[in-house]
Amino acid sequence: MTPFIIPFFIAHQGCPHQCVFCNQHVITGTQAWLTADKVAAEIRECLAWPRDKKRPVQVAFYGGSFTGLETARQEELLGAVQPFLENGAVNAIRLSTRPDYIDRRKAIFLKQKGVAVVELGIQSFDENVLTRCRRGHRADHVEMAFKLLREAGLSVGGQLMVGLPGERTRAVLDGARRLATLAPDMVRIYPTLVLKNSPLADLYSQGNYRPLSLQRAVCLCAQLKMIFEESHIPVIRMGLQPSDSLEKDLVAGPYHPAFGELVLSRLFFRKLRNYLKNLQQMQVGGRMRLLLSRADISLFQGQKKCSVKRLTGLGLLRDIDVIFQAGQQRFMIAHDSAPQNTEPQNLNQ
Repeated sequence: MTPFIIPFFIAHQGCPHQCVFCNQHVITGTQAWLTADKVAAEIRECLAWPRDKKRPVQVAFYGGSFTGLETARQEELLGAVQPFLENGAVNAIRLSTRPDYIDRRKAIFLKQKGVAVVELGIQSFDENVLTRCRRGHRADHVEMAFKLLREAGLSVGGQLMVGLPGERTRAVLDGARRLATLAPDMVRIYPTLVLKNSPLADLYSQGNYRPLSLQRAVCLCAQLKMIFEESHIPVIRMGLQPSDSLEKDLVAGPYHPAFGELVLSRLFFRKLRNYLKNLQQMQVGGRMRLLLSRADISLFQGQKKCSVKRLTGLGLLRDIDVIFQAGQQRFMIAHDSAPQNTEPQNLNQ
């Protein structure tokens, strides 16, 4: 079951590096200093919200590099959560950090403090890209971090970016496959955006960096998602969380407030196209019903109904009635024979 997340942001804290793409304050929309009292007060407030009480509750520390903070600072923030862990109101803690800021002592410390999930900001496995982005870590740090965190009994996630300076498509796909071999418990995929007051904004203004187009970013992220799906690894997010501060300070790049939806729609189109082609090859006479989940209406239609138009143009919706069912599993496609004397649907309305 998807956990109920109570998020906190420690923008750029614990990290001495300035990656070329980074402006955490814009991404998170906050620059406030987080104290133990603020953490406890926010947890109490969020726990009072109406919610499904069966969902596990996780306190999450995002942004920055948590294990790069001074030990006393980590103790302060994690200590604020301990009373809620002890009384069962909170089930676990999750946090994000750098691959090179994990050692055996830190992994054991996190486990003892109730941390269950650690997400690693990997971004790329290409050493040239890591250097050009000023990441300050190597690809082999990722394998070591996975090993140490798993030995401590922690779940591990990975974050990748597409469209980084010096990146090649083949290296991006190879990096995703390399991450898949580590069997992460979850993955996030982010397209690279050019943000104000970031080194990448300077490179962009000088003509030394060209961001991906939205279409190219969607296509590439779709390929990555397929790689992880083949290994049964969940991709829990694609694209940055929309915010006023992000949209205000965005300079360039493949931003869309529903970026993940665009990726899913592209993948759903491919799946539908192959399904309908196979259906045509079966040469079954008469009208057919294509059965889809009601929750997948937007994925079926695509942005501005582009998927419907493409399927229609390919002749794949001829003699097909599309039926959206409330109880059907998402992303599942089925078909049966249409009842006699049914009126054809106009899917472009």
